[in-house]
Amino acid sequence: MRRHRRMLSCLSVMALAAAGFTPMAQAASPPASVHPDAEVNGVAAAFGLTVSEAKSQLAAQDEAHRLAASLPAALRARSAGHWFDAATGKLTLAVTNAADVEAARTAGAEPRLVSRSEADLDRIDEAVRALVGDGVPGVFGWGVDVRNNEVGVSVDNSRKTAETESFLSRARHLGVRITETGSSPRQQAGAIQTGNPWWPGGESSCSVGFGATDSSGAKHFLTAGHCTNDRDQAAYGAQGQQNRIGTSNVGGTRSVNAREGDMGVVAVTQPGWELSAAVNTWGEPAITVTGSAEAMVGDRVCHSGNTSKWKCGEVKYTHKAVDYGGGLIIEDLTWTTACSLGGDSGGGWLLGTKAVGLHDGGPSQCVENPTDGDMSLFQPVIEALTKWNLTLVTGGGDTTAPTAPGNARSTGTTPDSVSLAWDAATDNVGVAGYDVYNGSTLATSATGTSITVTGLSPDTSYGFTVKARDAAGNVSPASGVVSVKTQPGTGGRTLSNGTDFAIHDYRQVFSPVTSTLTGPAAASLGISVTIRHTCAEDLGVTVLDPNGKAYPLKYSGGAACTAWNGARMFSVPGASSPAGGKWQLRVTDYGPGDTGVLDTWSLTL
Repeated sequence: MRRHRRMLSCLSVMALAAAGFTPMAQAASPPASVHPDAEVNGVAAAFGLTVSEAKSQLAAQDEAHRLAASLPAALRARSAGHWFDAATGKLTLAVTNAADVEAARTAGAEPRLVSRSEADLDRIDEAVRALVGDGVPGVFGWGVDVRNNEVGVSVDNSRKTAETESFLSRARHLGVRITETGSSPRQQAGAIQTGNPWWPGGESSCSVGFGATDSSGAKHFLTAGHCTNDRDQAAYGAQGQQNRIGTSNVGGTRSVNAREGDMGVVAVTQPGWELSAAVNTWGEPAITVTGSAEAMVGDRVCHSGNTSKWKCGEVKYTHKAVDYGGGLIIEDLTWTTACSLGGDSGGGWLLGTKAVGLHDGGPSQCVENPTDGDMSLFQPVIEALTKWNLTLVTGGGDTTAPTAPGNARSTGTTPDSVSLAWDAATDNVGVAGYDVYNGSTLATSATGTSITVTGLSPDTSYGFTVKARDAAGNVSPASGVVSVKTQPGTGGRTLSNGTDFAIHDYRQVFSPVTSTLTGPAAASLGISVTIRHTCAEDLGVTVLDPNGKAYPLKYSGGAACTAWNGARMFSVPGASSPAGGKWQLRVTDYGPGDTGVLDTWSLTL
């Protein structure tokens, strides 16, 4: 699963010290406990707990994460999600059948019997994303709510239009929950504040996220993509373009502020600046970052910001999209109840002593009992580290990298995929995952010791290596190279047309392919059709052979609309047609008020 963005925050994982300039971040502290005082006190303040109650709640949260990581793979794959329930102090696992209720209890989790599977939720989520498209007035958030086993859509009713009402009508047919608020998050910015800011050129300050190094040992820090959107921009440690740190978005390839996410990199190149794993907690003892993690729903998390300082809250959603307006949609963000303000953008979010995110956006002001429109959002940090192959700066003495994965090998191939396996690496604190590289390019990541790399070309040679990552962000040497060749494809007997054809109400589109083959076509035709459309039930799809003979693939009809997003496979047994000549795919829209595109189709003769 996949990402994203905004605000000005200064979780100072980086202590900056330059000649003639007093460092703003706190000095590095001794190795932090699992739950440092700053975190315990922040959680206690955020949720109205005593210090003792906060410690007990955080210990239960730790146990929930441990249990989640140890669940049987098959049970986790069948579940519809999991979360930490602070009220019970347990990991809750959503399951869809009675057998898994007992399996969850046996594993130590609290079962919740639900009606929708993870696949059901994903299908509804994709249908909503298709309806949203490039944005709908007032609709500012959408994504899966695992605790309620539903997909939610958040709407700012002060910005609704007739277009919004049309969208909501269609969304309700999908069975989603509509939450209306009187506000919505924004990509934050603000006046220059004291603390731990950095300045992109002469613009307003942003906040330092997490220090990181690249494969050559060069120094960088992560922050928000909307703070680093200008290519090769000077980065400063003081107001008025003073005390230069280095350069942000070097070469124009180290910043993202779009659907993929909100993350960017600043190269630390000037003398006197050093990276630190110490986090500024604004009056509390500094926290030392010991590694990275991924937050789950229900977690208590904290962030340090240049404006809001040190604030904690609860994770309400993960992998939820946001629309900030003006065409800026970011997907796969984590939404929390923690307070944040303009000036916090880019700052770090922590789960205990683990880095989990970079501050993206939030409300115009902090409120009690925030609704969806008053949440603070962050970009998962592991995605940023992986994208630019960076290693998190950590403290506490854990600097040992895992051993290289052994016996890397291929376990199977198809025309477009290669299956790989390897022996587990070892590490002093435990291996967190594995990254698979195609040459020098990251191809995919895995938590276990096997993976299938897809999207490859037929009859093509590849060289794969595997690296292990530990919980502190240390990366192992590469495994041996696995040299492998994909299987040959179906060659000239598969024809395709990748031209986009817009699908309009009550009209037909024809997408042609021309075959130079001789003799008869196969007795069983194989067809793949990729369409993006808001109402699959309105569509009729037919293949026409060179003689004009029609082979219906799909008829229209249905009481409710469901979205068609992606490829669907069809077969025509008992076909009788010549192989050579002009074949056509005909798509007919029989209903009103829909939009869509025929992306591509292919025909195997």
